[in-house]
Amino acid sequence: MKLTGQSFLGAERGSRDGASFKAVNPHTGEELLPLYFSANPAEIEQAAKLANEAFNSYSQTNGKTRAAFLRRIADGFEAHRQELAERAHLETALPMPRLLGEVGRTAGQLRMFADVVEEGSWVQARVDPALPDRQPLPRADIRSMLRPLGPVVVFGASNFPLAFSVAGCDTASALAAGCPVIVKAHPAHPGTSELAARLLVDAVAAEGFHPGVFSMVFDAGVEAGKALITHPLVRAVAFTGSLRAGRTLMDLAAARQNPIPCFTEMSSGNPVFILPGALRREPAALAQSLFGSFTLGAGQFCTKPGIVLVPDTPEAAIFFDELRALVDKAQPFALLTAGIAHEYTRAASARAAQIPLVAQAHAADISSACAASARLFNVPFEQFLATPALADEIFGPNTLLVSCDNAQDFVRAATSLDGHLTATLLGDEEDLAANRELIQILEQKVGRLIFNGFPTGVEVTHAMVHGGPYPATSDPRFTSVGSMAIYRFARPVCFQGFPQSLLPPALHDSNPLGIARLRDGKPEGA
Repeated sequence: MKLTGQSFLGAERGSRDGASFKAVNPHTGEELLPLYFSANPAEIEQAAKLANEAFNSYSQTNGKTRAAFLRRIADGFEAHRQELAERAHLETALPMPRLLGEVGRTAGQLRMFADVVEEGSWVQARVDPALPDRQPLPRADIRSMLRPLGPVVVFGASNFPLAFSVAGCDTASALAAGCPVIVKAHPAHPGTSELAARLLVDAVAAEGFHPGVFSMVFDAGVEAGKALITHPLVRAVAFTGSLRAGRTLMDLAAARQNPIPCFTEMSSGNPVFILPGALRREPAALAQSLFGSFTLGAGQFCTKPGIVLVPDTPEAAIFFDELRALVDKAQPFALLTAGIAHEYTRAASARAAQIPLVAQAHAADISSACAASARLFNVPFEQFLATPALADEIFGPNTLLVSCDNAQDFVRAATSLDGHLTATLLGDEEDLAANRELIQILEQKVGRLIFNGFPTGVEVTHAMVHGGPYPATSDPRFTSVGSMAIYRFARPVCFQGFPQSLLPPALHDSNPLGIARLRDGKPEGA
């Protein structure tokens, strides 16, 4: 597919009169063609109006129709797997096997939501039939179900150029819910975004939908994003990125004359609690697994373990020594952008001024503006507790070891934490039984609790929760991964006293869709 550098405004392409920029190869620093052009205010207005126009018809499509659309997009991704991965490799320096897998994950997410909407029970239909003879007052016929919110703006993520970007889970779940989508492409991988957007535009046309069902705009800065999130026709926003940017979007969404939900996935240290049983088994192997986890993807996973609490046991010294050696010998990593690398160096240097930096890969090996070295920090428990900022995420290949004296330190640490995406417990069943209070506290702090595994890597399943209390996300009631992500973009609507002919099919007495429903508060047919 030919790259042109222009935004997608439904079926039309944007102009070439906006501010221009190029992608940069993080490995070499080479600027990549073509030149990309930021969307101007008129184009933002056009994208929003198209999405609003499309909502009237697209929101009324049935689950089978939307499922066919999502599967068509997935087919396109699979057909262009190599092309997508190769361009993403040039723009992100992420390895080809990882990116080929990410194409598969993107297609898999689309197919999962296709299955969900085709089956149809996700709408949570409830039927409370009329009770005309009820005393002292009759009850009207009352029925409800989830309906789509309206046009959704999705911000592409830097660290997942496919699975969390143009056709990622945010877009897939919004389209599945019946919402048109406008994507604000991430400027770090515009070529990958353009290739993906073409597949969505082609799928919209092939299914005969209004072209406003999907648009995508480019912008090297922040103006397009601000204009979209404040546009009165936009009804929701989804974002994955930094706490600073996410909080800005949250505030913009809340300050509108008609505030809208802003679903942000932002900052997480993903604490790991190493219980005594884990150290007794194979402390050196445990260190190797931890190193692999916090350096995976150059430490640019939102689920990277950034805080590791270690008990004072005889085996802890073996664990520490092995981890130090691994960090010292680590090769330099290429981060996604020069800006991310600069912020990583700044934040890591600021931390090193506060607490001991116990291991670091040799700086002499660093040459590219996007390169960074692995770092390992260590702090006594009481200092960690007294310095809340030490729990903040540093995006990149580093982690913080917290030396604990006893199990009560674990409880005190967990109590002090803000919200995170994950918390991990490493040990044996005896350890779990001895730390029930810790588990109960962590349940209130995170969206996913993990036992004897590492948090990097998020399975796309129906049960997955990729969310958590602030500042991990803006709303802990929802997830941005898994089939439950669809609920971000729908709201309950009640139909009272309507004739059968004017009710949505999901609420007809005959249940023509055959979906699971509640009738008078009980499973229908039970």
